[in-house]
Amino acid sequence: MHNHWGGTLEINGADSTTEDEKSRNMDWDRASISHQGYHHTLDETQQSWLLGPSDKKSKKKKYVDLGCIVCSRTALKWTVGSIVVAFFVIGLPIIIAKSIPKHKTRPPPPDNYTVALHKALLFFNAQKSGKLPKNNGIPWRGDSGLQDGSNQTDFKGGLVGGYYDAGDNTKFNFPMSFAMTMLSWSVIEYEHKYRAIGEYDHVRDLIKWGTDYLLLTFNSSATKINHIYSQVGGSQNGTQTPDDHYCWERPEDMDYPRRVQTATSGPELGGEMAAAMAAASIVFRDDPTYSKKLSRGAETVFDFARDFGRRTPYSRGNPFIEPFYNSTGYFDEYMWGAAWLFYATGNNSYFSLATNAGLPKNSKAFYMSPDLSVLSWDNKLPAAMLILTRIRLFLSPGYPYEDMLKSYHNVTGLTMCSYLQKYNVFNWTRGGMIELNHGKAQNLQYVANEAFLASVFADYLNASGIPGWNCGPDFVPLTVLKDFATSQI
Repeated sequence: MHNHWGGTLEINGADSTTEDEKSRNMDWDRASISHQGYHHTLDETQQSWLLGPSDKKSKKKKYVDLGCIVCSRTALKWTVGSIVVAFFVIGLPIIIAKSIPKHKTRPPPPDNYTVALHKALLFFNAQKSGKLPKNNGIPWRGDSGLQDGSNQTDFKGGLVGGYYDAGDNTKFNFPMSFAMTMLSWSVIEYEHKYRAIGEYDHVRDLIKWGTDYLLLTFNSSATKINHIYSQVGGSQNGTQTPDDHYCWERPEDMDYPRRVQTATSGPELGGEMAAAMAAASIVFRDDPTYSKKLSRGAETVFDFARDFGRRTPYSRGNPFIEPFYNSTGYFDEYMWGAAWLFYATGNNSYFSLATNAGLPKNSKAFYMSPDLSVLSWDNKLPAAMLILTRIRLFLSPGYPYEDMLKSYHNVTGLTMCSYLQKYNVFNWTRGGMIELNHGKAQNLQYVANEAFLASVFADYLNASGIPGWNCGPDFVPLTVLKDFATSQI
C-alpha cells in the first residue's frame, strides 16, 4: 500500500532485519571490536619487542685507542670540543690582535752627553797606529806605522801600535800614558754608565790598545830595566828633513824613516807609565792573566822611575821631545804612580811613599798655586791628591797615614773652591768657560780635566754621606760643584 504523500506506508521495508538477526549482528560486531582491540594490543607488544626488551640494561661504553692512551669516546669529544672552543674564544683573538700592524714608538734619541762621549771615544779610534781591526769604526783610516821600531835588535815585532799624538804622526809615551790613566780612571768610577750607553766594551778596547803598546816599549817580562823606548817618530823645529812635521800627511802615506827615542832615565815617564798600567790592571781584573801582566809591568817601570841614578828628566836636552812634551818635575808622578800602584796591588810600600812628607814638599803640593791646581799631562798633583782622598774616605787607613791624607783632602777641597767663579781665582769667558791656562791656547783639555775632577770629588763626598765642603767660612753644597762640571762640558 502506498501513501498519498509518496513512499510506502509500512514501517519496515523489505530489506529490514528481524530482531534475532539484529541480535546476532550485534554479537558479531562486539566480537569484531574485541578482535580489533586484540590486534591493536599485539601490535604494541610486537613494536615493543622490536625496539628492545622491556627490562632495559645499561649500555656498554665505547672507547677510543689513541696509541699511548685509551679514553672514552665521550671524553674525547668533550676534550676536542673544549680545545676548539678555547681556540675561537682565546687563541683566535690573540692571532688577530698580533696580525694587526702596530705603530712602535721609537726610543728617545741619546742625550747630548752620550753623543759627546761617543764622539770623544771615536777620536782614539781615529788616532790608532798599527794593524787596525775591521771594526775600528773609522772607515777612512787604514793600517799604518807597521815598520815602527823594526830596526830595534833587542826584541822582535817592532813598536807597532799605540796612538798618534794630536794632529801629527808621532807616538809620545808620556802624554799617551796619561790618556790611558784617565780613561781607566773613568771606567773604574763610572763603569755602570759606560755600560748603560753601550760604550763599555769600546772604552776597554781603547785602553788595551794603548797598554798593549806601552808593554812593548820596555822589557815587561823583566823585574829590572835600564831603558824605555819613549817615542816613535817626531820632528826637529825648523828642519827640512822629511819627518812628522815637515811631511804633514796621513799616517797611511808615511814613507820616511821614523826615529825611535830611547830614554835611559825618566822618573816622570816611568811614573806616568806605571800609573797607566796600574789603573788599567784594575779595569781588566776580569782577565787575571792580563791584569797581572799590567801590574807587574807597572812595578817594573816604577822601579826604573825611582832609581836614584836615573832621575834626569827624560825630555832634558832632547830636541825631539823637549819642545813638545817637556816635563817640569817628577815628584807629582811619584805621588800619582804610587797612589795607583797601592790601589792596584795593596802593597803598603807604595802607600807609604805616596804619603811621605817629602813628596808634597818637593812637588809644592801645598803651595796652593793656581797653576798647580790644574790637572794636565804635566801636572798630576790635583788628581793624585784626589785619589788619596778617595782612599781616606772609603778605606780610613788611620795612623800613621791620617795626618797626610787629611792634608791632601783639605787641599783638594780648596782646589775645588778655586774652580768656582765667585772666588775669582781664574778668569772666565763671557760664555761661562773657566780659563784654566790664563788665556793661552788649548784651554779645552784643561777644562775637561777639571770638570772630571769636580764631578768625581762630588761623587766621593756624596757616597760618604757628606753634603758639601767648606770654602773658607762658606759651606758649599755638592750641587754647586756638579753644576760647575755640567756647565763646563
